[in-house]
Amino acid sequence: MSTEQAEVIIVGAGLAGSIIAYQLGMAGVDVLVLESGPEIPVNRTQYLERFYTATLKTPESPYPPVSTLDTPRDPSKENAPRATIADLILGWNEPKTSYLVQKGPLPFNSTYERVGGGTTWHWVGTCLRMVPNDFRLRSKYGVGVDWPIGYDDLQSAYCRAEAEIGVSANVADQAYLGMTFPEGYSFPMRSIPLSLVDGSFVTAVTGQTFDGLPLVVSPTPAGRNSQPYAGRRVCAGNTNCTPICPIQAKYDATVTMNKALSTGKVRVMYRTVASKVTVGPDKNINGVEFIQYQLGDGPQTGTGVAIGQRYVIAAHAIETPKLLLNSKTPDWPNGVANSSGQVGRSLSDHPIYLAWGLMPEGKTVFPYRGPVSTAGIESLRDGDFRSQRAAWRIEIGNEGWNWPVGDPYVTVADFIDGANNSHTNPLPSKENPPPPTEALYGMALIQRLNDLFIRQFRIGFLVEQVEEHPDQSNSYIVPSTDKLTDGLGILRPEIHYDLSDYTKEGFRQAKILASHIIKDLLGAVELTAPIGQGTFTYKGDDYSFQGAGHLMGTYRMGDDPAKSVVDKYQRSWDHKNLFLVGDGVFPSTGTSNPSLTIAALSFQAGDTVANDLKAVTMQVQANNPWQGTGVQVNGLVPRLVRYVSGLWCASPQGGNVDGKGGSRHIDYSSYALPGAAEGALVGRVGNDGTPFLVGDLAQVPGDQQGELQLCINDDLTGKYGSGLKDNTGALTIRVEFGAL
Repeated sequence: MSTEQAEVIIVGAGLAGSIIAYQLGMAGVDVLVLESGPEIPVNRTQYLERFYTATLKTPESPYPPVSTLDTPRDPSKENAPRATIADLILGWNEPKTSYLVQKGPLPFNSTYERVGGGTTWHWVGTCLRMVPNDFRLRSKYGVGVDWPIGYDDLQSAYCRAEAEIGVSANVADQAYLGMTFPEGYSFPMRSIPLSLVDGSFVTAVTGQTFDGLPLVVSPTPAGRNSQPYAGRRVCAGNTNCTPICPIQAKYDATVTMNKALSTGKVRVMYRTVASKVTVGPDKNINGVEFIQYQLGDGPQTGTGVAIGQRYVIAAHAIETPKLLLNSKTPDWPNGVANSSGQVGRSLSDHPIYLAWGLMPEGKTVFPYRGPVSTAGIESLRDGDFRSQRAAWRIEIGNEGWNWPVGDPYVTVADFIDGANNSHTNPLPSKENPPPPTEALYGMALIQRLNDLFIRQFRIGFLVEQVEEHPDQSNSYIVPSTDKLTDGLGILRPEIHYDLSDYTKEGFRQAKILASHIIKDLLGAVELTAPIGQGTFTYKGDDYSFQGAGHLMGTYRMGDDPAKSVVDKYQRSWDHKNLFLVGDGVFPSTGTSNPSLTIAALSFQAGDTVANDLKAVTMQVQANNPWQGTGVQVNGLVPRLVRYVSGLWCASPQGGNVDGKGGSRHIDYSSYALPGAAEGALVGRVGNDGTPFLVGDLAQVPGDQQGELQLCINDDLTGKYGSGLKDNTGALTIRVEFGAL
């Protein structure tokens, strides 16, 4: 068994792990990342070729291991398997083919990747912020669980996340339902233009309401380039965001991980599966055991343990609890970090109600162009109705019927074979008997397809998932009770999944609105039908739901150690050197795609870990001029200066004051910062930097480079008396990582 050491051990090289690795690398921290999947390819052509040649074109098809129907895999023999669409098709509750051991009653329909960069390889790119009331569902509406933080606590982190990802959006389009932005803030890039599909919805719904709320189409903030940004190209409109952007106009986490590697402080061990987290006598984590393997079904190539001062588990809402629960010992019989019993509980998604239709003849919208989605109806994400039923956002799709039907392939096959899998051969009719199917070829086939394809559209309602009793969740993960393992001998995750009546009522209302929009407002033909394995009956009607790929819950944050797994800094209540990050910390799902919030929370967790290891605490003497801190400011790593304690006075006869200084304002030129309070803590960057007020807390200006220097705001030269000479006392300060 080998031993690997670093100051910080990170498990997972997806969105959260990559952001934290980059932050820590920039802070000068030695980082080792353990990634269960294969290396980042030299270029994405390798993955593109896998997609082009795949017979099953699913979100997972470009990425190893192979996902196929004709040669079903055996997850018990694969070294790092993951959930795929193929699993669901072959039988969601069949563990011989499905990596997730699903016990029902409903299927968990979402999938994920285990490769460098994680699931951001095939995400849609939606970068919505949560709305303020998403954080206080319990206190505002009496359901679900409140977050231990609010929207304002994430404001600066959201801005940092938008900059790192490269979000295209306009502030004016996003200022709804209480959402605010810093004064003068603008997104890194302008919004992606609306599609013709979006424009049709704008025309149809403007001035309309539902549940007393207006229907408003808003451009969707997107993690893709509307102009050149960060060395990446402009979106070329391939409508191929899922499963892979061929030109990397869409952000994926490899962008950030490559920057982390360039710091020289970060290294990644790929094809390295974390198998156990170990705990020392002091209750701190003292290692992560791992197993290395070859691609394919080859044998193990090694085992080892990674040892650090801090540990970050960033393996998302299924693989993280699997690891923690598989790490149980006699001293920790419930698994690591699980004194609350909440690890693995409250597994959530955004189950999707999918609806689609065909625009009236002559109304062309030309789908299959542009990103998968460029706009949505966001104005219904919050309201008093949330005391009774789940909220949702509405995504407007640009990819025709690709998702619900499998087009453009299925309709083509229908009109060649005389079949009707798309329900367009013939279209629904009141004729009795109905018209027969047609088998076409040549110009007749071309004309029919051209007529149908240019009128296709779909919408998706992303429904928030809320448990009836959040502390006794009906949706949860445990290690396989049947002792089913993967090829490395690790117990696979056993999934128990269900939807509450609160969530199902959201589906009922979504169905009502979808039909109203499609038939009444658009004047289109609705072709919505049950698809896939996810079906349920509610109040006498049948519903079908899709997985959004938004894995949330299972190690939620909170204020109470008895009811949560981590605190608001994502630090384990049980082990102070362990951080659990990613969407597993979400106490409730809210209504937005989770990626941007994952990124924002990762910045905050990264700050906390960096401060544990590299924050500088020192004293600023009252009788000295500018004093160096040893902290080099480069504008890339945001820094805060915080007054901690201490008092000083201007003379033995004077009164004591803290970092905010005295009550007088003196404009003497020999003061470090004329106009600021006498004796206030002030700073500058470099010898020639412009002084700025610290007081008790300030952010260091990010547009300067050099050493951070501090002093108190007094007569530095003695021009008006004894100056600093008769001062007594000192201020204790802390220079931290983070942003206001």
